[in-house]
Amino acid sequence: MAADGIKFLPNLLEVLRFRGIRKIPRKSFHDPFYIPIFKGEFMRKATVLTLITGIFLQITAGLYGVGESTLILGAGSSWNAVVNRSGIAEVSAIRPNPVLTLSSVRPGNDPYLDMALSFDEDRPESFTDLTGHYQVSVSAALSAVNYRWSRAGTGAALFSGDSPLGAQDQSLPFARDSTGASRGFSDLSEGPLVITPRGQNALLSSGRHFRDFSIEFWLYPLNMENGEQIISWTSTRQTAQGAKTFQRILCGAAKNRLSWTFLDFFSSPDDSRQMTLSLSGSPVLPRVWSHHLIRFDSDTGLLEYLVDGRLEGVVYATSSGREGGELFCPVSGDGGTLVLGKRFAGLMDEFRLYGRYNEAPQLSKYSLQGGRIETRPLDLGERNSRVLKIETLGGNFSPGGKNPRAAAIMQNEYAGSGRFRFANDSMVQFFIRAADSPYQWAAADTGWIPFEPGLEFSENMRGRYIQLAAAFYPSGDGEAAPYLDEIRILYQRDDPPLPPSLVTAIADDGAVELSWKASPDQDLSGYLVYFGTAHGEYFGESAILGVSPINVGKRTSFRIEGLKNGTLYYFTVAAYDRNSTANAGMFSREVSARPLRMVE
Repeated sequence: MAADGIKFLPNLLEVLRFRGIRKIPRKSFHDPFYIPIFKGEFMRKATVLTLITGIFLQITAGLYGVGESTLILGAGSSWNAVVNRSGIAEVSAIRPNPVLTLSSVRPGNDPYLDMALSFDEDRPESFTDLTGHYQVSVSAALSAVNYRWSRAGTGAALFSGDSPLGAQDQSLPFARDSTGASRGFSDLSEGPLVITPRGQNALLSSGRHFRDFSIEFWLYPLNMENGEQIISWTSTRQTAQGAKTFQRILCGAAKNRLSWTFLDFFSSPDDSRQMTLSLSGSPVLPRVWSHHLIRFDSDTGLLEYLVDGRLEGVVYATSSGREGGELFCPVSGDGGTLVLGKRFAGLMDEFRLYGRYNEAPQLSKYSLQGGRIETRPLDLGERNSRVLKIETLGGNFSPGGKNPRAAAIMQNEYAGSGRFRFANDSMVQFFIRAADSPYQWAAADTGWIPFEPGLEFSENMRGRYIQLAAAFYPSGDGEAAPYLDEIRILYQRDDPPLPPSLVTAIADDGAVELSWKASPDQDLSGYLVYFGTAHGEYFGESAILGVSPINVGKRTSFRIEGLKNGTLYYFTVAAYDRNSTANAGMFSREVSARPLRMVE
């Protein structure tokens, strides 16, 4: 549709035509604000030039507003319009502006999840058990690192070991205080990170008998030195026979391996006997993330240790030491305290304790299920607006896989519009739906149409409201993810049509004959005639053809019958386009006429 600048043109021409045949009252030529348009029937050449210039400027100003409009999401405009995000994170470390990409945050909705330390908080003093079952205390020996160094989520815990951080490998992002000196170890004698139960809901609360359990975490050791303790849980308890026993779960480093010891943690059904179990795995590589899982199946007594999904050690908590025989099950004593990272130097991420046998841990950085976003309904301003095309910017990002030191050579493909499918099989698929009312989308999955960014849509992609969605899929190994940097929506508003010009009204007996010059709108569908008995108020009801307004189709003249003689009526005409009468444009200039009985 034409813009407001062009709407001015018919009215201006109409004024010129009517004023060109009339005399204009003379004003003093000493008035600096007075420019004569006409003087009698004579137009000055300078005045003509001024008028033509003015008309040209009005036309060009109007044409400048005609055409495409652009709506931008992302980049410098934020992602606030993206209201639904499933498995998606907004990350600032990839591009100058935040991008949308797959989230590596582990879900916390497992009903058997008993403890969850994500280490995603900005500061170590904010580290929290997400289940609320445990109290977490930290020392100055603990630091927090950001997204680039984490294995999952947006952060990880950095342990300094017993020696000053300055003596450690400076390639790791060790935290420093304002003086530049590395922070020393622990103001807590127990260790850098101490965890205690809050109440009886915790699996490791006092006197708790339980069955299946699993402990998992990600580890990035600096050197894997002897004596480093990854996990140390200690407790004391009194058996059913009254005997005192000391309990311990220890996961520590020895000869580049992690060794597990469960001291008197498993007890016979009558609690008369306790059992100590030990197992270990193969050497753990330093400066590489590895996943560690210990899990217990109470139906068979099987205790397994897995590293990166590979089975490293197996023992049985049974009287026979193998499958079969009397089963021993876990019992936690009183005053149990769990310490993480004592004398350990390196990173830890996603420490979790479950009250179940964890059969299928997530080993990839990103869930292979992918993620999805949806925008809110985006208002294009006018009904029947046409979406021309949607352009996108984004890429594919791999933060070094299990070795964050590889971030310096990380893969970061950047792409414009087109198929967002990359060589490692990560991709983004886009969807759109359009309607004049968002309430037409009765269900969340109604009306979605897939599209390829950069390609023009058909004429039928129209509506006042559009909604966008995108499905994100990781690479085949789950270690790389696509990201979205910017979305540009190019569209044309379906502005209401221009009003007709040169509207005239001729009174007759009980009727008025109206005529007008057609609106120049290309997709014109018809006209609405408004009438009433007061200036600017068009609520007439006395016409034979009905109440105001009357839809007269594409006619440019119309006779309104059934009007009351002697009553002054006011009329105006509006055009509507192919959308509907609801998209009627501005009123024409108002005209008036008084029906009278004619002399024969």
